[in-house]
Amino acid sequence: MQLIKKKRPVNIKAALTLAASALLGTIPKTVIAADNTTAAKKASQDTAWDFESALLFYSESDRVSAAEAILNGQKTFANDEILNLKLTVDVLTGASANGAAAQPNIQTFTRPSGKGSYQTQVNKTPLDDTFKDTRVQFNAQWTQPLADNYTGSAGVYLSKEYDYLSLGINGNLAYDFNQKNSTFSVGLSYFHDTFEPEGGIPLAFASMPRAYGNNDNASNSGTKADFDLTRRTDSDNKTTADIMIGFTQVINRRMITQFNYSYSKVSGYLTDPFKVLSLVDNTGIAQDYVYENRPDSRLKQSLFAQTKYHFEKNIIDVSYRYMWDDWKIDSHTIDSKLRMPLSRSSYIEPHFRFYQQSAAQFYQPFLIEPNAIPEFASADYRIGEMSAYTIGLKYGTKLNGGNDLSFRLEYYRQDPTDAGHKAPDALAEVDLYESVDAVIAQVTYSF
Repeated sequence: MQLIKKKRPVNIKAALTLAASALLGTIPKTVIAADNTTAAKKASQDTAWDFESALLFYSESDRVSAAEAILNGQKTFANDEILNLKLTVDVLTGASANGAAAQPNIQTFTRPSGKGSYQTQVNKTPLDDTFKDTRVQFNAQWTQPLADNYTGSAGVYLSKEYDYLSLGINGNLAYDFNQKNSTFSVGLSYFHDTFEPEGGIPLAFASMPRAYGNNDNASNSGTKADFDLTRRTDSDNKTTADIMIGFTQVINRRMITQFNYSYSKVSGYLTDPFKVLSLVDNTGIAQDYVYENRPDSRLKQSLFAQTKYHFEKNIIDVSYRYMWDDWKIDSHTIDSKLRMPLSRSSYIEPHFRFYQQSAAQFYQPFLIEPNAIPEFASADYRIGEMSAYTIGLKYGTKLNGGNDLSFRLEYYRQDPTDAGHKAPDALAEVDLYESVDAVIAQVTYSF
């Protein structure tokens, strides 16, 4: 005999109100069921677990590939208490840009461990082919009513990679008013991260040493002592404190809106120990490679607005986010989805996302000698000027047992720009700002 499990309805207003707090990790994926104008009827008994699983594959052309598995479980108890547990496992492989500029000649770089080297061909973006990692992440969240119209949530976070450990805690408080058509929420979170990169933490702007150990070019190899002189320590830490203030308003039976403000303070080691800069002469030819250096603090703020509207059949979801920080980066993100039913049990959902970002004030695609070395500099294109877009399609269906199955396929393109930096002679002949193309595929099953 087959038992068909009925899932409890979700309060779309409360879910949307607290959804953006997922950026802080402060709430579970779904929240307590409720009517838009009256309080929800409390559950008379505990419900069974609801699970959502997903497999995601991300692949950049000739660069990084990632495979991710997610299992999310949620249980609602009597008195509308909710426990949410989430496990994520990521495996990353491939090559990532090391920050050096492309050159009209073959370039040789020392691996992060100092043992061995790798080469980049003529006019090609230097890519470190040692990039690989496995990450295991666990989230636990508890949500419950605290008093009439008040809902509280608290959680813990743990993420472990080969050379990185992140621990976090969070809390959220939501207040419903105006016959539960309006909700105000505040979320707080704190993270402490420890970084232990292979090869240690390099000194700022130290020259990349020659490889030692199993170096293919033994006649040009360095020593372990030379390599150690370029390191300042084996590990370092950073902390992140976030606050998010949100407001959600039900406009009418078809429309709901949400507005959020977030403030984030990051302190500690914010430099990427694997990134370097090319030190070039006035003709653009690399004379040396030096390790980057970034400020040890960053203050980020953002404003977010989202609207969902339910037409007779279709549902449109549009959001806009503006972010700015004291690194002088500001960004604009527009995200839109349109859910269109194909039948009573299936739908398609086109998706389009556009992103635009300015460069950090210390972004330098290269350094030119004999100019003085600045206090901070990084050639990492991720903090440079860029635009990017994502376009894709999702198909979802409800199976006979009441479970949900969906498939998503998207194309992503990122286009870095020069941010006003004029390239000298040789660098003007190569592609310093190579575009990045990627494919994203995901399958999700809820049961």
